[in-house]
Amino acid sequence: MLPAGFPPRRLPFYLAMEEWAARRLGDVADDLFFMWQVEPTVIFGRNQRIESEVDLDYCRQHNIQFYRRKSGGGCVFADMNNIMMSYITTADDVVTTFARYTGMVAAFLRSLGVEADNTSRNDVLIQGRKVSGNAFYHLPGRCIAHGTMLYDTDLAHMARAITPSRSKLESKGVKSVESRITTIREHLPELPIEEFKRLAVESLTDGQIILSQAQIEEIEAIERPYYDERWIYGSRVASTLSRTMRIEGSGEFHADIDLRGNRIDRVNLSGDFFMLADLDEMILNHLRGIELTPASVMAALEHADPSRAVPGLTREALTELLCN
Repeated sequence: MLPAGFPPRRLPFYLAMEEWAARRLGDVADDLFFMWQVEPTVIFGRNQRIESEVDLDYCRQHNIQFYRRKSGGGCVFADMNNIMMSYITTADDVVTTFARYTGMVAAFLRSLGVEADNTSRNDVLIQGRKVSGNAFYHLPGRCIAHGTMLYDTDLAHMARAITPSRSKLESKGVKSVESRITTIREHLPELPIEEFKRLAVESLTDGQIILSQAQIEEIEAIERPYYDERWIYGSRVASTLSRTMRIEGSGEFHADIDLRGNRIDRVNLSGDFFMLADLDEMILNHLRGIELTPASVMAALEHADPSRAVPGLTREALTELLCN
């Protein structure tokens, strides 16, 4: 944890802290956990198109920061009433990591008398509504699960700052951001946020690591690239074709396809899916130079397994996305 009296930082510092801990503290403990809070901020996934997920004008008008993270998954809103949680483990796959982490969090909430479960792939639910949404990030030998714990939040900011696609909302059977979520305060109105945090630390940890100034400076060096506008906004290269599809069990995909004649020159995939490996190496490089037809795409992917890069993604679903 950070030294006592450490001033609040912007969100990228804590993302960098996760990465630093995963790379540098492997010999200290198999599992690591810490909590943090930030001023109003929108955090969107590595592969997401910011213009599709974030109301940038609204964020600028209301001093809401926005940053891209290195993990996949969807867009979330955080403020000082929302507790961010980071879990770092030696588990080597997304399913095991999410199951272990969300199971621990749900058990903690149940110990407080809240009817919580982790039946969703990467969420913790209270009576069917999300109180904690999480994303996944893989490093050599380590996996990071991180996400929200909605003690309370400004629902107006959340609803306006985040602009999820209609297909994402309809796939969940809801009509708005607000109807999908709940808060700890709604179920435990007498429990102060600082007491909730104390109980979480007591339940989810069995020791502390206090960082030195030298270690904090190492984290700050990892933090700096998060502020690069090219990282925040992503590339904006015009493409010949664009396709969008929601793939059950994987997430929402947007494919930008560049063609030379009737052959694929480049494909870029964006969306709220989780990544286990490099998309270009595992999937997209196989598609260069082939005709954009279902038969050609399936043949090109014959020796590729898309699910090794994106959980739940099949050759058939990817072919349907590209050739719709």
